[in-house]
Amino acid sequence: MSNSVDFSGRPFHFIGVGGIGMSALAYVLAHRQLPVSGSDLRPNHITKRLESIGVNIFERQEANNLQCFQPQIDANGVFLKKQEEIPNVEQTIMPQVVCSTAINSNNLEYKAAMELGCPIFHRSDVLAALISDYDSIAVAGTHGKTTTSSLVGYMLLQAGLDPTIIVGGEVNAWQGNARIGKSQYLVAEADESDGSLVKHSPKIGIITNIELDHPDHYENLEEVVDIFQTFARQCEIVVGCIDCATVRDRLKPTISYSLHENMDADYSVTNIDYHSEGTTALVWEKGKALGVLKLRLLGHHNLSNALAAVAIGRILGLEFGEIAKGLATFAGARRRFELRGEVNGITFIDDYAHHPSEIRATLAAARLQAQPEQRVVAVFQPHRYSRTLTFLAEFAQSFAHADAVILTDIYSAGETDLGLIRGEQLAAEISQQHQQVSYQPNLASVCDCLLQTLRPGDLVLFLGAGNLNQVIPEVIVALRQPATATS
Repeated sequence: MSNSVDFSGRPFHFIGVGGIGMSALAYVLAHRQLPVSGSDLRPNHITKRLESIGVNIFERQEANNLQCFQPQIDANGVFLKKQEEIPNVEQTIMPQVVCSTAINSNNLEYKAAMELGCPIFHRSDVLAALISDYDSIAVAGTHGKTTTSSLVGYMLLQAGLDPTIIVGGEVNAWQGNARIGKSQYLVAEADESDGSLVKHSPKIGIITNIELDHPDHYENLEEVVDIFQTFARQCEIVVGCIDCATVRDRLKPTISYSLHENMDADYSVTNIDYHSEGTTALVWEKGKALGVLKLRLLGHHNLSNALAAVAIGRILGLEFGEIAKGLATFAGARRRFELRGEVNGITFIDDYAHHPSEIRATLAAARLQAQPEQRVVAVFQPHRYSRTLTFLAEFAQSFAHADAVILTDIYSAGETDLGLIRGEQLAAEISQQHQQVSYQPNLASVCDCLLQTLRPGDLVLFLGAGNLNQVIPEVIVALRQPATATS
């Protein structure tokens, strides 16, 4: 088994290529003119995008998928691809196989790769190799990674710095979750969920916050802190939000940012105006006013994310005017307070929030957008049994900004159900703090409940990292039918 990822021409095969993290890597490698294939049991628009740039997609996970790139070898023993020479490649016929944590040892492709002696890498190994290949900015943190990395990438793009971008969400500005640039800059989202954060050594690391979010992998917060401390030591520069006490006290970032002027941060804001159309604030750099920042994004958490982007822009030598101009037009990533439609005066928002802190922040942002007479309706699908059980009390306190709460059962995300927690139990806990809570055992009953209870003017948020958002188109279509029938 190889110890290092080879970008010189050897093929890559991704098991589960349709995932948000895997597909971004496959996209970048394919654009670097490397042979790429992948398999996924559920083809989607992401796999179609990969096919359009030459990635060979298999819709079944079988051992013979690994034969996809049987190379032709010329008389000198050099690889040929489509009759064109690929230089500097060792002679071998097996691809480098890339897996995510979701792929287990019983997967047929994985077993075949082991038997064939293919180099096998976790997706974080490939990301770490790419990070080392560029002047990289890696965005880490329990919450806000996707929005912050997207903000930074978009800002650099608007400033003409032409970055390569790898994020954990889809952004309209680059039509997906990845973009290939021609400059030395790479902006990447770095995940802590499985401990792989320690593999990354970027030039600049951003740490937005630190909380326990993955009790399936970590026993306690101290283990999470240890992972972030290792990551921080491996960054040349650490940009950290000191509004998070754990970041402030345990990491001591090189450059700090805060939403509070009394925190003595390198970057801070005053004159903050949170309103229904976005956010405005005066930005300060080490006691000097830089200028006014206007965002289309809602809420304090997004102002904090944007302040991290300001810090990055200044480190890279951008004038504040360039930074502010770029950030002002960023519309957000998909599933981050994403507008999915409006019908009969009802507004539908899709958001990835699945941790108590994220839910509180997202609902607070919704309350900013809602008119006084509007109801904020929260529809929540808990994500993972371990998270729901660990944060049961915190979830119960997270829905204060909602006028009504609808819950469904827990999305397992591959976890084994040990019978310790049910969505109905969480609904009961929330009911102790909230007057209007409804439990619906499945997505079909969620849909029925919404059709019966929604009324004109409602702002409806679908919260969770699972498949709850599949309900949204169905509800919208059903609500439109009466209007169509009477027209």
